[in-house]
Formats: sequence, structure tokens, C-alpha cells
Amino acid sequence: MTREKSVLDIPSYRVLGFGVHALDMPTALRACDALIRSGRPSMVLTADASALVIASEDAEFAEILSSGDLVTPDSEGVVWALRRAGCPQPTRVTGCDLMGELCSLSADQGYRIFLLGAEPGTAELAAEKLRLRYPGVHIVGTRHGYFPASDDAVVAQEIAESKPDILFVAMGIPRQEKFLRQNAERIGYRLGMGVGGSFDVYSGRVKRAPRLIRALKLEWLWRTLSNPKKFAKAKTLPVFAWRVLRSKRDASRRGS
Repeated sequence: MTREKSVLDIPSYRVLGFGVHALDMPTALRACDALIRSGRPSMVLTADASALVIASEDAEFAEILSSGDLVTPDSEGVVWALRRAGCPQPTRVTGCDLMGELCSLSADQGYRIFLLGAEPGTAELAAEKLRLRYPGVHIVGTRHGYFPASDDAVVAQEIAESKPDILFVAMGIPRQEKFLRQNAERIGYRLGMGVGGSFDVYSGRVKRAPRLIRALKLEWLWRTLSNPKKFAKAKTLPVFAWRVLRSKRDASRRGS
């Protein structure tokens, strides 16, 4: 695991072969604003332990993760791995929290936002709640994520008509990231980000872990117990931990 510099001049560290940026929320928000202002399609990747494990087994997703403009540490497991990689004070920056901050930025700067994903009705409800929570947020469209990959181009063209600056996609890893990459030019967004189950949270259909649970760094356990469907994702945690420990051991052996 070695330290690197990103195009945004934010330090990044190698975790399981992928660069993850060492940053806090204000830095992440400034970076996103800079990417939007650049005028070209950019992608934010929210890297949790499961994403890094999936990327090690999915060549297309691995390439997307490796070339992401900003890769945030989205879980305590990744924060732990960053610390082992030499990052002095790693901070968790979740996609759910960053989405909220970008909605606030939209209210300030007029950035146009489109919500794509989740079950029918969820994106619309999330948009209503976000407008109440962030007065002035400029949400220009919503669409559910229940469509086959064969319809991606048609859906992308529908989104393009709204001319979004920011596109949030909630279709799960790695489907959401692949959609963003494959349709970047067709849609013309300036910042795309996969946000997993964030629409469910903002719509109120799923409760986020209480602050105390988050402070104890047990949000992953709360999510798993609250939603058995998350168990498959939780099963990647020991795989991730073992690979991080093994990579550190292998690096030590090479240096001896």
C-alpha cells in the first residue's frame, strides 16, 4: 500500500491495489465543486469494503474504480485499511452524507440534480423530502431504477433532456457505476455518483442508524440486522479484512 497524489492534489493511498483519497467532508465537497466547474463528465466513487472486494473480481468495475476522479472512504473497514496504509487521520466520507452536502451545494450554486434508481416511487419521495430539507435544491428529474440494462441508452437519453449537472444513481454496486461510465457522454452530466441505498434513506423508507450506533462505528451491523438482504454484502467484510492483512504481510516480506 503506497501513498499517491491525485489530480485534485488530494493524497490517496493504495488499498487492495486501488487508490482511495484521504479527505474529510469539506475537502470532498470542495473537490466535487471543482469537478463540476471543470465542465467535463467526472465520477465520484464511494469505496466501502464490499466495493473493493467486488472490484477485485470484476475487471470492468476495477477499471472504473481505478480511473475515478474522486474515491471516498465509505466504510469503517476502508478507514481502518487507510490507517494501516500510513494515512495519519483517515476520515469516513459516506456517499449518503456527501449526497446531502451536494444537495445543499445545489441550493447555493443552482446545480441541476437528477435522481435515478431505487424502486418505483422512491426517487420521487426522496426528491420531495430533499426539497424540504435543503430549500432551493434544484432537482430537475427523477426515475426509478427498475429497467433492464438493454434499456440503458433509452433511459440515458431521457435523463439527458433534463440537462443535469449532478446525477445520483441508486442501483447498487457495480451496476450504478457501470451505467454512469457507459452513458457519461450521452447524458452530459458533470458529476456522477453511485449512492446505493441513499434514496431509501432520504425518502424515509429506511431508517439510518442512530447517531450513537454511528459513533460506535457499528452502522454496518445496524444495516445488516435491519435488512437481511444486506447479509450478502456483510459477508465481504472478513474477505476484505483478510486481504488487507495479507497484503500488508506480503509487502513486509518483499521489503525484508
